[in-house]
Amino acid sequence: MVHNKFDLLTLHHHHHKAQLDSVSLFHKLLFVSSFQNQSTKMAQEINGDAVMVIESCRVAPPPGSVPSTTLPLTFFDIPWFYTKPVQRIFFYEFPYPKHHFLQKALPNLKHSLSLTLQHFFPFVSNLIVPPNLNVPFIRYLDGDSLLFTVAESTADFTLLVSDSPQDVRYWHPLVPTLPSPEDGTRVIPLMAIQVTILPNSGFSICLTFNHVACDGKSLHHFMKYWASLCKARVDLASIEASLSLPSNDRDKVKDPKGLKLIYLRELQDLAKEFSGFKRDVFTNKVRATLVLSRERVEKLKKWVSLKCTSYSSGTLHISTFVVTCSLIWVCMIKSEQNKGDCVAKDSDKLCYLVFVADCRDLPEFSLPSTYFGNCLATCIVAIKRSEIMGQNGIVDVANVIERKVRDLKSDALRNAETLMSDFRELGKPDQSFLVIAGSPKLAVYQTDFGWGKPKRSEAVHVDSSPSISLSDCRDKEGGIEVGVGLERIRMNNFINILEEQLNNIISL
Repeated sequence: MVHNKFDLLTLHHHHHKAQLDSVSLFHKLLFVSSFQNQSTKMAQEINGDAVMVIESCRVAPPPGSVPSTTLPLTFFDIPWFYTKPVQRIFFYEFPYPKHHFLQKALPNLKHSLSLTLQHFFPFVSNLIVPPNLNVPFIRYLDGDSLLFTVAESTADFTLLVSDSPQDVRYWHPLVPTLPSPEDGTRVIPLMAIQVTILPNSGFSICLTFNHVACDGKSLHHFMKYWASLCKARVDLASIEASLSLPSNDRDKVKDPKGLKLIYLRELQDLAKEFSGFKRDVFTNKVRATLVLSRERVEKLKKWVSLKCTSYSSGTLHISTFVVTCSLIWVCMIKSEQNKGDCVAKDSDKLCYLVFVADCRDLPEFSLPSTYFGNCLATCIVAIKRSEIMGQNGIVDVANVIERKVRDLKSDALRNAETLMSDFRELGKPDQSFLVIAGSPKLAVYQTDFGWGKPKRSEAVHVDSSPSISLSDCRDKEGGIEVGVGLERIRMNNFINILEEQLNNIISL
């Protein structure tokens, strides 16, 4: 229902606005909407390709299709309470004029979204925050809706999805802003969507949503359901057998360690410390997506495996994830240094890598793959800077990451009691850490609304935080895309180091 209102490396440089600040992974949300409004306004002022809003409306599930409902937050959801919203953008080719999109494509996009939201209703719900942060929850009331903006941009579509280096700010006007909370900070919207038309070239769909609502697996389940329904022109009967509905039964989430109470106490402590988000600074930053082909990844895995067996006992599973994270992290750390320079006083300093893993199919949870919400275990890898910078840095890092992956499979909640306090420590200014966002398993390029697979799909936050994103590869089957956002000089340094590392490995 719509309510109208008002194969070495292939580089794809892109540009964005702040998504999830996985950097301060578990640090902040209550003032996020006012922060976003300021950030978006700033972006549009400094970017010559600011969009023109054509329509701002509300999209809701069909009337009466969803009863008023409340959903409790589980211990998986609470740690995401104080994070910036997640933002994911999709670009599609559409070589037709604006009026053709508005008349032919847009009504179907809206209608299929409305039908989809009756199953994925948490996205049109609100996060309710009682006084003193006493057990927040998600509430849906009949008639709730999300903000849906339609805009037009004069930006060059070909340039936006090309290999050319581009300022990170060019994408900011394409990113929607969550509406400000009602009643101060007590009723917080969970999603906003913006469709931006680039006439005669293409369009983008960008979602901004609160991570408290769900994780990436749930988000992309929603996107694929919406896309499939749109492609079938809402002929549900023709595709019903191929669609899976989300499971919103949160009572099935087991909490054997009493983590919910622990995290709620941490949440209240963080509220006393939180003074609002710092404004993101994007000056001189560029966004790049590095495409590693399957062949490059397989050679890298073979090289790391051989090196590991030479001084490691037991069988190691050197996966694509392990070698990709090892390679990129080592190059990121090295790119911080001046050429040939390693600061001796920092050599024993610990560096941290943070990644999450889906827990739905682990025996201790046994949740359906369609479970809607957060179901992520978090791993924190620690290793000395001197080891990362050493001759066998990639191999040493791969060993540590592989061991953490094995630990996660045997006990997903190991050290979970201190998770939020651990991240408070990581958020301190003198800490060095990198967060891994996304996963190739989310298959973002299988999101087809009827105009083919996306020309580009990106996680937006990596240009505003110490993080990288991983996804499947659009044009190289079995390849992997790595999203990176750095200052221009450091990006050049990073790319040079990465090329050197790969050349040295592949030539062996």
